[in-house]
Amino acid sequence: MGIFDKIKGAIFGHKDPGPGNRPTIPAGMAGGPPATAPAQPQGQQAGSATATQPPSATPQQPTDVDVEQVLSDISTQRGNPDLNYKSSIVDLMKLLGIDSSLENRKELAQELGYTGELDGSAEMNIWLHKAVMKQLAANGGRVPASFID
Repeated sequence: MGIFDKIKGAIFGHKDPGPGNRPTIPAGMAGGPPATAPAQPQGQQAGSATATQPPSATPQQPTDVDVEQVLSDISTQRGNPDLNYKSSIVDLMKLLGIDSSLENRKELAQELGYTGELDGSAEMNIWLHKAVMKQLAANGGRVPASFID
């Protein structure tokens, strides 16, 4: 899982623990595998089986997530009112509980296509924050223009 995926997961609330670490949900329960269904009659219309098939294994992308509100709520819950997460990538990562080290910011910069020097400069960090916000918006988040401009 990349750094951006960790950021997105923390904001959108979809932290995937990874293969082998996911909880097992019993058959028939919401989110679990379907309970065994009785055999379908042979005369069943084609295409009606798709309505009863379980959803695909890939999670649905959340839509219309209010990024500003989520970050504000996290800040309030964690008691971090002084973090400047609205414009600082370091403070955003700290707020979300993600290691904000230069090494992780370099990795994030490479993930998002930064072409400048990977030196932790103000230029790199400003670009990273804007790029993260643009990516959150592209993935279903409502991001205020002030977070991107």
